Amino acid sequence: MTFLPLVRLWLWISALASVAGWTLSAVGQLNRAGYAIFFAAFAVVVFLCRKDLGLVPDKKHSAGKKLLRRFRRPLPFFFAVLAFLILLGGVLYPPTHYVALTYHIPRVLHWLAEGRWHWIHTPVSRMNYSGCAFEWLTAPLLLFFRSDRPLFLLNIFSFLLLPGLIFSVCSRLGVRARVSWHWMWLLPTGYNFLLQAGSAGNDAFSAVYALAAIDFGCRAWKSRQPRDLWFSLLAAALMVGTKPTSLPLLLPWLILIFALLPLLWHKALSTLLVLALAAVASFFPIALMNKIHCGDWLGTSVEGAHLQMQNPLIGILGNGFQLSLDNFVPPFFPLAGWWNQQALLVLPHSWIVNFQGGYFQLWELPTEDWAGVGFGISLLALISALASFFGGGFCMAKVSAGQSVPPKLCRWVLVTPWVALLAYCAKAGMATPARLIAPYYPLLLTLLLVGAGQAQIVRRGWWRALAGGVLLLALAVLILSPDRPLWPAKTILSKALARYPSQRLIARALKVYTVYSERSDPLAGVRALLPPDLKVVGFLGTGDDCDISLWRPYGTRRVEHILFDETTEQIRQRGIQFAVVSGLRLEQSQTTLETWLAAHDAELLATTNATIKVGDGPQPWYVVRFRP
Repeated sequence: MTFLPLVRLWLWISALASVAGWTLSAVGQLNRAGYAIFFAAFAVVVFLCRKDLGLVPDKKHSAGKKLLRRFRRPLPFFFAVLAFLILLGGVLYPPTHYVALTYHIPRVLHWLAEGRWHWIHTPVSRMNYSGCAFEWLTAPLLLFFRSDRPLFLLNIFSFLLLPGLIFSVCSRLGVRARVSWHWMWLLPTGYNFLLQAGSAGNDAFSAVYALAAIDFGCRAWKSRQPRDLWFSLLAAALMVGTKPTSLPLLLPWLILIFALLPLLWHKALSTLLVLALAAVASFFPIALMNKIHCGDWLGTSVEGAHLQMQNPLIGILGNGFQLSLDNFVPPFFPLAGWWNQQALLVLPHSWIVNFQGGYFQLWELPTEDWAGVGFGISLLALISALASFFGGGFCMAKVSAGQSVPPKLCRWVLVTPWVALLAYCAKAGMATPARLIAPYYPLLLTLLLVGAGQAQIVRRGWWRALAGGVLLLALAVLILSPDRPLWPAKTILSKALARYPSQRLIARALKVYTVYSERSDPLAGVRALLPPDLKVVGFLGTGDDCDISLWRPYGTRRVEHILFDETTEQIRQRGIQFAVVSGLRLEQSQTTLETWLAAHDAELLATTNATIKVGDGPQPWYVVRFRP
């Protein structure tokens, strides 16, 4: 298959990016010179060992002509159109993914400024305890380009690998080829995959690793080659290295490859090298740092009480309800405000107090910050599964002799992703679970497609009409997305509001699109109040405030976070003379600006307002100077 060398190359690049990041950090050379030397050595190794690394197609064929013929058919053609629009959005707009702007990108900027990975002095604890695999891929891009604009390329490349991997995994686990072919083009149009493909988020990004881990494990059953197991091992390591919330997905992977582990001893030395590479690319280095700095492997002790669920039953019920709500709510939902007011009144109190703030909330449009696969894919998958079940065809397709995984083992691999999801729900209390479980969706779907009757269902006119509706909804979501709108949203909405000033929905839509248009640089007005040649700026904000504006232009300034209880002497020791202070942070601490200035021997230089989040509205921001 033509996509396979690309998957192998992507796994090598991803793993070696982690090795480069940790190695250069260890010697204090996380800089351009260090990366240049590492890249040169990597390029030489790839060129000399390209066959051994699996980077050459296994068979020669006219891939170009076959690819062009494939995209003449409706589903591939529509996927190509969506991919082009994603590329267009990524080129036109900077990243607006709030989590990426709050800690994914700033944590890398902190490391680059220091020349090494380090435990960052910050109230945004996620900067320290979260997985680093995605960040180590972004580090050289931020370093050499001094811009976050190219970061979406990582996501769109992963997105383009999804169809081939979905087909391969589904067909090797017993789904009919015809069914696998249809869903390989449909599933990537899930809203989370579609929206994050043009962003700097890392949720949908890690789905490629989850699929590749299973895919290469299945291939190893046929080939009996250690090389396939090596790739499976690397993919599993990168999956958990990117998102530790994917740890439960190791269960189906371990069940799949366990009986094949003796194959690794055929090339013991190479296996040890791959194991070392996988360990560095996995969550292990961060787990070790977490244990050293905050006493537990996952680092959750530095977070609020709701990051981990204390009552597994409440976790399963609450997460199950929220996942169903997020994935089955219509993509255009003007009643979101009404729901958010009523939900807290009607839902069980035990659910509300045990989950992170913002849980059980909905929004008018899907965005990359919260969306799951969404209404279209969820409804089509449910209808397809029910039609197959009541049609009497819910049994596994036959696997040809010696082709792939034994049928009994297939059943375990198909069922255990749902067990993994149950484990996640029982333990996690984090908001926006629909986006956090992005790597789970392809493996969850596979079980729903194994019915023998599915091959007949995808031929039905009604099913194809529904699939067409799913694609049209995906197209509308992509075009209307506040993250990267592909229509003149503010212009049209401004004119509409001028004509209908009493329409609150129009006013709300204009406000959302306006805030999102400024989201990549929300404190630009604050930055303009700072001395232009300032090298270090202090930042006192909430744990959810975004300081990305103060780093710009990248590579010229460093942001030092100030904790609320720090003394004036501690602040000065870090070379901070000027600082930006959040009015919301002072309000949360029940203090006034005057009191804080007096306690820290500082003076107010300027005041302005800025909106970081739509829900918080405009908030005061202050520029202060600490007296010598």
